[in-house]
Amino acid sequence: MKAYIFPGQGAQFTGMGLDLYEKSPLAQEYFEKANDILGFSITDIMFEGTAEQLKETKVTQPAIFLHSVILAKVLGDSFQPEMVAGHSLGELSALVANGVLSFEDGLKLVSKRALAMQKACEIAPSTMAAVLGLEDKVVEETCAEIDGVVVAANYNCPGQLVISGEIEAVEKACEVLTEKGARRALLLPVGGAFHSPMMEPAREELAAAIEATTFSEPTCAVYQNVVAKAVTNPEEIKENLIAQLTAPVKWTQCVQAMIADGGTEFIEVGPGKVLQGLMRKIDRSVAASGAALSE
Repeated sequence: MKAYIFPGQGAQFTGMGLDLYEKSPLAQEYFEKANDILGFSITDIMFEGTAEQLKETKVTQPAIFLHSVILAKVLGDSFQPEMVAGHSLGELSALVANGVLSFEDGLKLVSKRALAMQKACEIAPSTMAAVLGLEDKVVEETCAEIDGVVVAANYNCPGQLVISGEIEAVEKACEVLTEKGARRALLLPVGGAFHSPMMEPAREELAAAIEATTFSEPTCAVYQNVVAKAVTNPEEIKENLIAQLTAPVKWTQCVQAMIADGGTEFIEVGPGKVLQGLMRKIDRSVAASGAALSE
């Protein structure tokens, strides 16, 4: 079965989406519509902006979503997903790709999500750190022993787990994890503690927007970050999407569930190759490639 996977924050690069815009009138149409919906010219920042401008959460999240979703639209009939999943923000791209959300509603939710997360980051100083070379269980147990808020946030691939929480607690966890044999435990250049209890204000704000949005029946199952299994019920999809902001991203488990359910070919749709790299570490025997426009 063909599985389409959609990247999250961190996959952005200067000039992203420009080739789509130049090659496809349909892409142009969607990009211009996005500028209208967002109320600013995101295409200017995507195509010509600096890395610094692209790093702003209110820009990054819609930019990655647009690159992914518009590429899927431009692929036309060759885009026939039998299962989809997205890493964190990418889950919203996946939900447009499988017909649960309209392009417009998806973009509005992404924009609200970005602004709500930005606000939550400003309430209390917080951060994330990547921990390499330890078993998940060791990382989870260590986080539980530390004073303050620090939790496992992104299960990216075996031996790569991101932790998230209050700055002091995350720094302390990094020290202890290094003592316990982590190959590396390093702070990430992010604005806050995503996928942790620190995002509760954002979760509440986004919940209201999600509840007010129409979720349709999907054309294929989405493997959601929170539950790491196939979901097709629109109400369940809503609940899991709301929970996602404060819950961990179970990416390794999502991919393993997709493979167990018959996923044989994984295609990353969007900027960069981050998920293809993770695929190789999760299961080398499965084909992983990036979606591209045919010349």
